[in-house]
Amino acid sequence: MKRIILIFLCTIGLSANAQVKTLTLKDALIYALENKADAKKAKLEIENSEYQIQEIRSRALPQITGNGNLTYNPILQTSVIDGASFGQPGTSIQATFGQKWTSGAGISLTQALFDQAVFTGLRAAKSTREFYQINSQLTEEQVIERVANNYYSVYVQRERLILLDSNYVNTSKVRDIVKGQFDNGLAKKIDLDRIVVKMSNIDTERQQIKNQITLQENALKFYMGMPIETQIILPKEEFEVVPAALTEVPNVENRTEYLLLKKQEELLVFKKKSVQAEYYPTLSLTAGYNYIGQGPEFPWFEKPSSGVYWSDYSGIGLNLKVPIFTGFGTRSRVRQADVSIRSLQEDIKDTKLSLDLDYRNAMADIDNNLVTINNQRENMHLAKEILSDTKNNYLQGLASLTDLLDAEDESLSAQNNYTRAVLNYKIAEVSLIKSKGELKTLIK
Repeated sequence: MKRIILIFLCTIGLSANAQVKTLTLKDALIYALENKADAKKAKLEIENSEYQIQEIRSRALPQITGNGNLTYNPILQTSVIDGASFGQPGTSIQATFGQKWTSGAGISLTQALFDQAVFTGLRAAKSTREFYQINSQLTEEQVIERVANNYYSVYVQRERLILLDSNYVNTSKVRDIVKGQFDNGLAKKIDLDRIVVKMSNIDTERQQIKNQITLQENALKFYMGMPIETQIILPKEEFEVVPAALTEVPNVENRTEYLLLKKQEELLVFKKKSVQAEYYPTLSLTAGYNYIGQGPEFPWFEKPSSGVYWSDYSGIGLNLKVPIFTGFGTRSRVRQADVSIRSLQEDIKDTKLSLDLDYRNAMADIDNNLVTINNQRENMHLAKEILSDTKNNYLQGLASLTDLLDAEDESLSAQNNYTRAVLNYKIAEVSLIKSKGELKTLIK
């Protein structure tokens, strides 16, 4: 009895875990942007950029430090001085300076008054934040593209399985007809065997497609950041083919990939200026206050009556550092930074050409796939008519079994070609939307 209850509870638990979720493309994309690790990490990079900016700003703020020390001198250093200073010319006097114990505490402040590197870093802070924001947007677009393509691929695999299931059912009906003819001596055993072999082949292909569907669905869920055990349903209306509207050639300078490279160029310029800042002098303000105690005894908590004396001192100053010669090290780093900028500028030019090429190729793919879809749709309808006529002719003894099997194969092939054409169109459609910089419209 306990075992039955345990099995029942486990069954309930498995049913609860096996959630079924209806996914439109928009739902899938929104889910991915909220749950996929890539999108989350991109947002964390934006958060981290704020801390990097705060780090840069800290260099322009006062730097305050506290210090303390405690020193015991077991043997004090003896110095030899001229006795003339003490009215004893011609003699040398050994004198011991210092105390056995010395302790001090203080606080110091340093404030940069002029540091070109700090000023350059502060100007670069805003660009750093914008760089990570653009990078996050690019990551989101990559997630959208990847999920959309896999979403359509899952649908196509499922359509292939539906076609095979339908083909299996139709072939089963033909098998029953042939078997009836064979039982009545109107058909040969080889004809029945051919039907059985074909059904076996169809069933094998069905199993392969089912495995491909599982793999494709798992890939989709992974790219979405969705638990693998979740069952998903894809609405059929998501795969309707609507001819894309012709538009003017988009401005590639608005594409995220281009904007990211331009922002990277801006950061490299700031990096070059930061190195050039080493040519400039630096000026800083320093201030300090200290309290020191000395005496023959452990100085803490002691008073002059114990021979321990405490006193304070402070100082305020300016530190000026003027670079004169650095062995051409700074010049070399400036030139390296300049080469990095020029190299990136070549990447920017190449990226502009690539983005323009993507748009034109996407438009060509859209046009070609529309033609292919129309052709395959007509071919599919024609193949169905041929199959229907061949089946009727076979039943009337006007067509051979080979003609019937060939007609079934051609009909299945035509339907698969049509489904594949729809997939190619949908992928081309995603590429076109991407080339126009409008992938985010898929979640609106």
